[in-house]
Amino acid sequence: MPRGSSPKRERQYEHIKESAEKRGESTERAKEIAARTVNKERARAGESKTASELSLRDMSSAERGGKHSHSGARGPTYDQLYAEAERRNLHGRSTMDKAELKRRLGH
Repeated sequence: MPRGSSPKRERQYEHIKESAEKRGESTERAKEIAARTVNKERARAGESKTASELSLRDMSSAERGGKHSHSGARGPTYDQLYAEAERRNLHGRSTMDKAELKRRLGH
């Protein structure tokens, strides 16, 4: 964490790091995930001297977290499936619903 970080950001960093480690990430990767997440939140809150344009206009880390669900009851989101179909150049993807995308992509 940068010098002068608030106690709230310190707690946030530790929480994210511990969560990543519980998910099986290495200690170094967990630290990287936590630092990037906290730095982005600091930039969005105006707590840092510099901030990339992407950090300011992109969705928040909390919002993005829910969109990374590749497992669980519903699996990948429609947007994730559509992006994969686009990468694979799947014909007719724009008219497909989530179920059809899953079926055609083999999910």
